Amino acid sequence: MASATNATQVVDLLSEKARLAARTLIAASAQERSEALIKIAEEIEKSVIEILAANKEDMERAKSEGMQESLQDRLLLSEPRVHAIADGARQVSKLPNPLGKTLRENTLPNGLHLKQITVPFGVVGMVYEARPNVTVDAAVILLMSANAALLRGSSSADESNKVLVNVMRRALSKTAISPDVIQLIPSEDRSTVQALLNARGKVDLVIPRGSANLIRTVVDESSVPTIETGAGVCHVYIDEYADLAKALPIVLNSKTHRPSVCNAAETLLIHEAVADKFLPVVLAALAESNVKLNVDNKVKEVADKLNIKTSIASDENWHTEYNALEMNVGIVPTLLEAADHIAKYGTKHTEAIVSENEENTNKFVALTDAAAVMVNASTRFTDGEQMGFGAEIGISNQKLHARGPMGLEQMTTTTWIVTGSGQIRS
Repeated sequence: MASATNATQVVDLLSEKARLAARTLIAASAQERSEALIKIAEEIEKSVIEILAANKEDMERAKSEGMQESLQDRLLLSEPRVHAIADGARQVSKLPNPLGKTLRENTLPNGLHLKQITVPFGVVGMVYEARPNVTVDAAVILLMSANAALLRGSSSADESNKVLVNVMRRALSKTAISPDVIQLIPSEDRSTVQALLNARGKVDLVIPRGSANLIRTVVDESSVPTIETGAGVCHVYIDEYADLAKALPIVLNSKTHRPSVCNAAETLLIHEAVADKFLPVVLAALAESNVKLNVDNKVKEVADKLNIKTSIASDENWHTEYNALEMNVGIVPTLLEAADHIAKYGTKHTEAIVSENEENTNKFVALTDAAAVMVNASTRFTDGEQMGFGAEIGISNQKLHARGPMGLEQMTTTTWIVTGSGQIRS
């Protein structure tokens, strides 16, 4: 195990390299940064065999260590997933330049001209788990917004992350942008995480992405400013005015499309007025999709009559982000009680209502404190690519600086340019 001193030295060295290299990003035009991302995409596609071989090593180790299947899914790379990663880089390359935008501009009575413009943060650290696609998603968003990327992935994805970073650096070596703008912090020892969190003055921002425990650790222990991404205890509420033909595919997609991700639904709430019609259909469909069901007493009565296996949901169940084929189901007498349940158990990530009543949807939106609220749509759409941001660096459920999927614009801060003609303050 490396010492804390050694870990600090490693992080300090990598952050210094990244900051120096970031000057090549700042000097580059938006077009040059865009072209660099296209080269990264091309290099990733050329290197599919190399990437998959590395990922195979990680997967074999994960299986031998008994990693749960939902986390294995996050770790797994396939040829289509690698091509999707490359496509994400291309999408980001086509987005408008987020830098140099004038947010405010005016001239004071004393003749001073004020302009507030967008600029990069500088060196941004990422702490994340399992998902090697984040290595590329984060890097390309940071590069396009002229930030250096200091990446600390999990040891479970170590081989995949090393190869992906090497591939991206190889692509950058063919451009005017220094490959050192992407740095991979060693993941063999947890002390490197603590060193990154203590690198105030050397690292400008840290963003965690992963489990609730990881996020809480980073937010609580970091002396470097953080943007908090959130766990996803997401709900789908079926209103009394719901179109049940729409409701069923929305519920199934929200839960089963990719259960291991943070925008998958964990709880289904059904208004009692439509429960008799909808419950038998949705319970059967969820059971057929191999979803383990934790339910309230009323739902259990219906499930038992249908010979569908369920368990009574505990308070812990309602609070849990499963990241697996498991779901809570409950009946509520009013929209207000659905909103109260979400306020108690939700994580302010994504909530959904299925309803054809505009007054009710407006009320639900007003009562729901979340980064994203879906109306007659799957929770799975809280996603940077799906929302037109290309890739995403994470989904923020905090309220300062950024909220929801974070793309290029959210990776900028501002500078005031004050231009005078010799004015001095009296």
